[in-house]
Amino acid sequence: MTGRRAVVIGVGNEYRRDDAVGPVVVHRLERLGIPDVSVAVCDGEPTGLLDLWAGADLAVVVDAVLCEPSTPGRIWRTTIEALRGRTYAASSHALGIPDAVPLGRILGRVPAELVVVAVEAEVVDLGVGLSDPVAAAVPEVLAAVLTELARVGIASAHTRPTSPDSGNGHSCKRPSHQEPGPSPHE
Repeated sequence: MTGRRAVVIGVGNEYRRDDAVGPVVVHRLERLGIPDVSVAVCDGEPTGLLDLWAGADLAVVVDAVLCEPSTPGRIWRTTIEALRGRTYAASSHALGIPDAVPLGRILGRVPAELVVVAVEAEVVDLGVGLSDPVAAAVPEVLAAVLTELARVGIASAHTRPTSPDSGNGHSCKRPSHQEPGPSPHE
């Protein structure tokens, strides 16, 4: 390991409205200056994810998803185990987290633990600025990330813990910038 215990990765595109929720959350987290936590923004491309999370004790990925039925701003939590065996297109690169995990295992470049905190998006059209429901969810998403860090003893959770949904009854996918193709996250 290269001295970092945890990495928080904001996946998304800051010029695609709600797809920017990951970058927005990591920029806020970065301002907290938590020791032993690295933060980064990534477009979700698998090799970029591998480079960012390799050697970490904990990797938390914050990402936007599209769900049916949709509740914009709803927060989901999933783990590496829940992603096992899923290989769906995930972004404009047609690959993503579910593809990075098996590749990372082969290359020995997976974190000890991977948690995905996903936020249901309302709009992922070209433009800047989060929709109202997603913007309203940002403090709760940040609290969910801090809770994950506190769970492994990295940061104390001075924010209220969240209970992101487990995904029952919903089908979610990463916003796509090319149709068809995003990946479901539950």
